[in-house]
Amino acid sequence: MSRRPDDARSGVPALPTRVRAVAFDLDGTLVDSAPDLAAAANAMLETLGHARLPEPHIATLIGGGVERLVEGALAASTGRAADAKPLAAAVALFRRRYAERLFDRSRIYPGVIEGLEALDAQGVARCCITNKASAFTLPLLDAAGLARRLAFALCADRREERKPAPDMLLAACLRLEVAPAEMLYVGDSRIDIEAARAAGCPVAVVDYGYHQGYSLAAERPDWIIGSLVELSALPAMPPIANLQA
Repeated sequence: MSRRPDDARSGVPALPTRVRAVAFDLDGTLVDSAPDLAAAANAMLETLGHARLPEPHIATLIGGGVERLVEGALAASTGRAADAKPLAAAVALFRRRYAERLFDRSRIYPGVIEGLEALDAQGVARCCITNKASAFTLPLLDAAGLARRLAFALCADRREERKPAPDMLLAACLRLEVAPAEMLYVGDSRIDIEAARAAGCPVAVVDYGYHQGYSLAAERPDWIIGSLVELSALPAMPPIANLQA
């Protein structure tokens, strides 16, 4: 169930009659994509003659875009930072490997379909906002059966648009014709919380996903939830900052 962080911020307005749209992060929020990302990263490392990495380690690199994931995987495997040219070659290799198997071992998280259906029944608009490139995002959403449940997906194909920058969230608000305060952003990481804050959106985080071991409560989101099913009940609940400790 949703709960209050130990150190919640104050002054968060309540949701009733305010939220008209919900936007979702993809990796770690809608889809557990770590198995296929790890498989692609390890295929890339093996092709380059480097040691494989455990899937949990690769999961900690998810969320900042392909370049960050590949750069981190190379550094962890080789013990040194990659130069620009080898890094570019590794990124291209990873992209080819990942495109071949986007939804092979990846799975939709429990409660995602039910949560989206409940919001749909309430007339709440839904979209996806992710740092994942559109070349991967759109076919992944199709393969997972999620594309038809979302109005659109915005992807960070340019580095400067990536979360925690607010650009994509603000663009989604314009497209949905809602104010930032009327769009709830749901993610799984510090980057998602920072992006929502920068855009002026309320934010909820799931207690699963790829938050890399740090305390989500310490980042002061408005809600922490265990399943997207809980979203349909949020209008009946005060934000965590208003709950009693």
